[in-house]
Amino acid sequence: MATKVISKLPASEPPAGPAIAVRNLRVKYGEREILHGINFEIAAGETLVILGGSGSGKSTLLRTLVGLERPSGGEIWMRGKNFAAMTGYEHDELRKRLGMSFQGGALFGSMSVADNVALPLREHTELDESTIEIMVRLKLDQVGLSGFDNYMPAQLSGGMKKRAAIARAMAMDPEILFFDEPSAGLDPIIAAGIDELILKLKKAFRMTIVVVTHELASAFLIGDRMILLDKGVIVANGTPQELQASTQPRVRQFLDRVPEPELSEEMDYLQMLTGETPPLRR
Repeated sequence: MATKVISKLPASEPPAGPAIAVRNLRVKYGEREILHGINFEIAAGETLVILGGSGSGKSTLLRTLVGLERPSGGEIWMRGKNFAAMTGYEHDELRKRLGMSFQGGALFGSMSVADNVALPLREHTELDESTIEIMVRLKLDQVGLSGFDNYMPAQLSGGMKKRAAIARAMAMDPEILFFDEPSAGLDPIIAAGIDELILKLKKAFRMTIVVVTHELASAFLIGDRMILLDKGVIVANGTPQELQASTQPRVRQFLDRVPEPELSEEMDYLQMLTGETPPLRR
């Protein structure tokens, strides 16, 4: 007869209403404002894809949503509380409900795969070691890394490192799972495997997922809804089908991969330096 493992992780009721509600969110680095009062909601169980070019603010938004950056203004509502206003113990407790898979994996090179996955459990729970070992094996099996417990990160391929990072992000059974460029640096076949894994996890655990990516094929496969950021503001918010049908110039430029005109870039640069709009060249 199988032994039932009783976890000491705190019980979690599914949140009522949106999983995340962002209200007039602003983020500054020094005097430079990166996010300019953005608003959106993420439904519980939804996969939201955050799109945007370099410098659009998508990475800053992700870091703010997981509590790695403090907003200069606005609100981030989770579990009926304003996460942006929390400090100390309350802030740390809510962050335990969130899982984050970083772009490069961010695995500790001196620790085995199993120890990397076990780290959040050892740091934030009072589970005994035998239970942690069982949970680690379960998480590795869920991401297709069964049997790789004792491997070191340097012994893994790029795709395997991504999977190990996902297993660690899931260690605390988060309500919301965040991904930063999950397909970056992978060949198309391995990237497709990561996309399928994200879809599998969503179906199996019915969790809310937030993905930052610039890979359009991946975005349209895994996303229930998308937002497109441009220079710190949201220029589109809708389903994949709605974005595909959009005639908004900035949306079309991004989806159709149309480069910026060189003249426009030169003029913007000169205007930034001088504060004046240079005359058009003929």
